[in-house]
Amino acid sequence: MKLEIKLPDRVLEEEPERVRQLILIQILGSLYHAGQISGGVGARIMGCNRWEFYELLSQHGFAVIDYPDEELEKEAEVAPIWYKRVKNIESSR
Repeated sequence: MKLEIKLPDRVLEEEPERVRQLILIQILGSLYHAGQISGGVGARIMGCNRWEFYELLSQHGFAVIDYPDEELEKEAEVAPIWYKRVKNIESSR
């Protein structure tokens, strides 16, 4: 499928490829966030690997990991415990 977007010439004067990528990231980020595409599909469209795609999304304000509220609360409860365990392991080396 091909999508054509018409923009004023002044928008594309400096770096048309950069503008194209920014638009594509916004579209793919919205689709990823809505659960309509996977990270692998987004990466293929962007021409990068999945981790690079996640980094692009993150750099442009999209949440790559989206925990439900109750999971976030549980993570917040156990984070200090894990932090102490990791510090203890590091100090015993």
